[in-house]
Amino acid sequence: MYTVLLVEDNSAIIMGLEYLLKENGYEVLIAQSKTEALRIIDDDSKIDIILLDIMLPDGDGFSLCRYIKEKDKAPVIFLTAKDEETDVVMGFDLGADDYIIKPFRNMELLSRIKNVLRRNGNGSELVFGEFKIDMEGRRLYKNSQEIKLTKLEFEILKILFSNPKKVFTREEILSYIWDSAGNFVNDNTLTVTIKRLRSKIGDKDGNIIQTVRGVGYKL
Repeated sequence: MYTVLLVEDNSAIIMGLEYLLKENGYEVLIAQSKTEALRIIDDDSKIDIILLDIMLPDGDGFSLCRYIKEKDKAPVIFLTAKDEETDVVMGFDLGADDYIIKPFRNMELLSRIKNVLRRNGNGSELVFGEFKIDMEGRRLYKNSQEIKLTKLEFEILKILFSNPKKVFTREEILSYIWDSAGNFVNDNTLTVTIKRLRSKIGDKDGNIIQTVRGVGYKL
């Protein structure tokens, strides 16, 4: 389960967001000031993503974002009513992973949170449908049942899980594997490994790991 730190001082927004996030499987921590947020951030190492307002009672979200990024604590999504272009640019310049302007749509917010978590890959889990990758334990589960993978199989699946629906070229996958595994893997080995992966996860027809002809693979 991912943990979201919500830094927001509006009680109505807090109530609505807390309900929305919990209903969608997130654990929620709440800070209603910059001071409280700093205490939680420094005390809790299990924060996976931070939703951050800019206008706080004892400071601004920009300086807090700068601190978070300097300490490499967690990805940050600004959630704010400040819609001036200069504010948006400043947010991204400080390292924010996304910038959402209030009022926001609930499903869009949830989608953006998922995308940021996937891009950063900093959560302890990557989830796709009935599958879950335990990043720390380097294990794959299907409906809570572990599927044994080789190191190469795990690395390939991790790449695909990191950005579902993105088409990864064969060249991209091969370069990632070289970097992560430290061994040369040729094109034929990739083909054989994908076939073996499909067999292990029950995907003989290629409906989960999809082949994009002449390009590569995607989920």
